[in-house]
Amino acid sequence: MFRPQHPARLLNPPTIVEHNQMRFVITDAPSDINLPLYIAEFQHNGVTDVVRVCEPTYDTMPLQRVGIKVHEYPSVVDGSTPSHTITQQWLDLVYKRFGHDRTIRPRGAIACHCVAGLGRAPLLVAIALIEGGMSAEDSIQFIRSKRRGALNTKQIKYIQHYKPRKSRSKAKCVIL
Repeated sequence: MFRPQHPARLLNPPTIVEHNQMRFVITDAPSDINLPLYIAEFQHNGVTDVVRVCEPTYDTMPLQRVGIKVHEYPSVVDGSTPSHTITQQWLDLVYKRFGHDRTIRPRGAIACHCVAGLGRAPLLVAIALIEGGMSAEDSIQFIRSKRRGALNTKQIKYIQHYKPRKSRSKAKCVIL
């Protein structure tokens, strides 16, 4: 009887992205077979949340059993950019985990994956980096220096035109 062997290590190692009290782990999509390796990697890196930006490729129960919460954003199409709603959900998670002012001690890390870990997941991390004070160009360069081949042309243009949510002041106009 043939029994598939579990791989001894991940073929595509996760990428750690840290900036301004935020910590992200970008990966490709786990499968049910290699999920134990991802869980070990996530636990080693203090991951508290996993954001899945693709269709399901694994059962989330093993992650939930070890206390890692899974957030689903499968409506982001491969090679594209997130909707306003998905961006809001992502940033709500980022602010919940790391705080708005970045002066608090980080509470863990957020893992983010799409199918290959080269488009949708790095794009969400770039948005968080911009919200954390990094320029659009620097966020692109920073992520690409850590994850070769990340971000396509459409996603880069989106990042270049992205306006940080926190800069959108709710101040009221006052006429004197």
